[in-house]
Amino acid sequence: MAPSGTFRPHRVVVLALDGLLPFELGIPQRIFGKARDSAGTSLYEVVTCSARPPGPVTTDADFEVLVAHGPEALATADTVVIPASYELGPVEQEGVLTPELAAALTHLRPGTRLVSICTGGYVLGAAGLLDGRPATTHWMHAEHFQRLFPKIRVDADVLFIDDGDVLTSAGVAAGIDLCLHIVRRDH
Repeated sequence: MAPSGTFRPHRVVVLALDGLLPFELGIPQRIFGKARDSAGTSLYEVVTCSARPPGPVTTDADFEVLVAHGPEALATADTVVIPASYELGPVEQEGVLTPELAAALTHLRPGTRLVSICTGGYVLGAAGLLDGRPATTHWMHAEHFQRLFPKIRVDADVLFIDDGDVLTSAGVAAGIDLCLHIVRRDH
């Protein structure tokens, strides 16, 4: 409930990173953005942001997406979703955040639910947010993910892992299963 006693939808902020897969970017909007209660009231508000000021974000397709919000939107999130990207650079290669991404993640409020889809888990791993936790990622990346982040208990044989306030999914389509699970869990 909002302070005035009126209902406030759960705010989902999707962090769009360069090289993102458009299909994965669309999953949170499609699942959370269409969720309604029996009276037809939206249960979630979905906002997309970038790790830098608003503007174009590259995709793995032949087009860019124009993102209207910068990293400050992360401070307004109840849930942050990080879809996969094919351009994670040092995040995926060395397990370290870029300065831009590290600065963006400083906007996260304590208690914000974190969700990764597919290789979006590399961002959570590089930030240390999966240390000591169970997590999954796309099966093709699971062995590399485990080597890069030895403090994570990687399970490559599941569609998703719900560890309370941090949830990770395996491949792209498993992101759909994870988002549906979250809606079921929430409502």
